[in-house]
Amino acid sequence: MTRPRQARGFTLIEAVVVVAIMCIVLSVGLPSMSNWLLGRKALAAAVFYQDAFTLARNTAIAHNSHSRLVLTENAVNGKMDWRVDICFPTSGIPCNGDTGTWSTATTAADGDPDPDQVFRSIGRSAEAMPGEGDLALAVNPSGATEVYFTPLGWVDTSVAPRLARIGLAPALTRANAFAPLAVVLTLAGIATICDPSAAAHDVRGCPP
Repeated sequence: MTRPRQARGFTLIEAVVVVAIMCIVLSVGLPSMSNWLLGRKALAAAVFYQDAFTLARNTAIAHNSHSRLVLTENAVNGKMDWRVDICFPTSGIPCNGDTGTWSTATTAADGDPDPDQVFRSIGRSAEAMPGEGDLALAVNPSGATEVYFTPLGWVDTSVAPRLARIGLAPALTRANAFAPLAVVLTLAGIATICDPSAAAHDVRGCPP
């Protein structure tokens, strides 16, 4: 009568080989996963700013008012928070730059022809975005932090410098982690997420 063979366990050498293979797989896979996650966060940041441009434009149209998008630096990660204000011209005072009575986060704009509408400035924080060591943000023209919209939703070109573009790229320490992105605002007030490195005829390319 043949006795059944007992199941054999891993030898020490086999266990070491398995661990070594797992380490190799992790060393290759983890950087790729990290870069992919950073790329997704960069895209989310682009959408965050595209939404800001869109809200500012739509608010001007909906309220038949002037509006502005204002960027301010976030103290935690150096990225840019945003805020949308509106203004109605009153007593011959135009809504131009700091001229006019603009809404704030706690105060509605003066002169709203519809007393049932109470619009207070809307803001969003960029605190959840990756820090300077991962994601680099650049505004164009350099130093621009505001853009103004007319009641028709067009960019008010009389106020300068006006924010026209926000670029998002890997920080130097994360070079090539993902393809750079840009959020570009046209004079018609339309914000587009695009690939700044794409050729001019490429549908992924940025508007001129």
